Amino acid sequence: MIKLLSRFYEPYVWQIALALVFLFGQAMCELYLPNVMSDVVNRGMMQGDIHYITSKGVIMLFVTLAGSIFSVVASFIAARIAMSFGRDCRDELFTKVEGYSLNEFDKIGTASLITRTTNDITQVQNFLVMAFRFMLYSPIMCIGGFIMAYSKNHSLIWILFLSVFILLAIMVLVARNVVPLFQVMQKKVDKLNLTMRESLTGIRVIRSFSKMEFERVRFMEANGELTQTAIKVNRIMAVMQPIMMLIINFTTLAVVWFGGIKISQNTMQIGDMMAFMQYIMTILFSIIMVAVMFVMIPRAQVSSGRINEVLDVDSEIKDPLHPKKLNEDKIKLAFNNVGFSYTGAEQPALSNISFETNCGEITAIIGGTGSGKTTLLNLITRFYDVSEGSITLNDVDIREISQDTLRGKIGFVPQGPVLFSGTVTDNIRFADKTASMEEVEQAAKVAQAYDFISKMPQGFDSDIAQGGTNVSGGQKQRISIARAVIRKPEIYAFDDSFSALDLKTDAQLRAALKSEILNSTVLIVAQRISTIMDADRIIVLEDGKIVGIGKHDELLRDCTVYKEIVASQFSEEELK
Repeated sequence: MIKLLSRFYEPYVWQIALALVFLFGQAMCELYLPNVMSDVVNRGMMQGDIHYITSKGVIMLFVTLAGSIFSVVASFIAARIAMSFGRDCRDELFTKVEGYSLNEFDKIGTASLITRTTNDITQVQNFLVMAFRFMLYSPIMCIGGFIMAYSKNHSLIWILFLSVFILLAIMVLVARNVVPLFQVMQKKVDKLNLTMRESLTGIRVIRSFSKMEFERVRFMEANGELTQTAIKVNRIMAVMQPIMMLIINFTTLAVVWFGGIKISQNTMQIGDMMAFMQYIMTILFSIIMVAVMFVMIPRAQVSSGRINEVLDVDSEIKDPLHPKKLNEDKIKLAFNNVGFSYTGAEQPALSNISFETNCGEITAIIGGTGSGKTTLLNLITRFYDVSEGSITLNDVDIREISQDTLRGKIGFVPQGPVLFSGTVTDNIRFADKTASMEEVEQAAKVAQAYDFISKMPQGFDSDIAQGGTNVSGGQKQRISIARAVIRKPEIYAFDDSFSALDLKTDAQLRAALKSEILNSTVLIVAQRISTIMDADRIIVLEDGKIVGIGKHDELLRDCTVYKEIVASQFSEEELK
């Protein structure tokens, strides 16, 4: 908790100091009132001095009003600090996660990252609001209350010590039982979020296989586990409250009993006993508030630990301290004995990959499932870093170039096209916010998306649903390709981006692309031979290794793996 708070406290130092001033003022007002009440009872009411009672009453009204103002302002500042902390923490967390490599995403998990950014930060926010109101306020009240109670009658102070000792013992016992449960609870929240997220994103698959009941049961299990853990925590809390109230009532009884004896012996006045009782109640209620905070602390501590885990991740993908600049020459991309292994994998995903592609050339990559085609493209964009060898642009290692510079030169179309909620224009302009409407339309024409976009109800201003669920797979692919085209990058990376297109649209799109890629390097991952047979270079992968490289005719003659792929898609007559 302290580690997390230390990350963000600097902007709020003066606000914290101001909150302490108002809390101190509130405490002084509340500690002053019982003392005045004692004087009113001892002197005014016992002696019938109406003028004294009136004057003290006016003072008490002003003190009460001042205490209320201090309380409101202190609460406002506390809430402002807590909410601002939550804002900054979420911003830092989101920024940190944006810099993660795909490997780090896999380690923590998307569902857990969502929980940490929302639920965990909310837990810390709620704790901070309560902490400023009670953890800073209660010690002032306890110390001030003890001094004032001691000044009224020090012989009854043992009652306070006994009550405080019992309360503290209960707090320690509760904390020992609650801390492990809160740790379990946050993990159950992660599991519940994971189950719900999978069910919502996979709703089409679930319905197509009629697995709604299975998913309902799976959700009920995750929900039930979280519920049972929460019930255990609340049972402990339910027992805690009446026990504390019982202690307070017994303390009140003890003060009245022993105070009455002293009054009968003329060693204590009635007003002093009433004030003593008020001060003890103030102290005990302050301790109870701290006890409530101690119940919140374990959960906030667990949440802050989970947030720190995200913030403390040392990202594998880092910008160099002194990034190199690429010269303005046309881009030359080279793989030099590149090898790569996923964390925990027994076999490398890529081994000894070497090839070179120049500006204006199309390099196609083909191979069986799991041969490493997508991994190869992910290395170019530095979603992962190579384990062996190097990837260079114009003879400069991409690890020596800033990520912004590198990715600014790449137009990437992923295997699973991703669209964002907004209009068609917003999605195409995602790669270049400054693009004109003419450029948007031209990019759509190149991607063979212009015709179907024009037929949509509002054309380019038509809304795209979250995840692009209101357009077909082929339409999503073409909009994604248009998004890459509008960027006019030096490197195009198409990861099986033509798979959902019919052969006619595929051919038209490739023909339109030729005029756009004259000054660019193009890498195409594909399964269809018709998509890549005209490429300047075809790389054939098998088990993460290059088993063939060359043009279509050369590979058809010399590469067995390529011949098998071609034979699976064309008949002998078509090959002739």
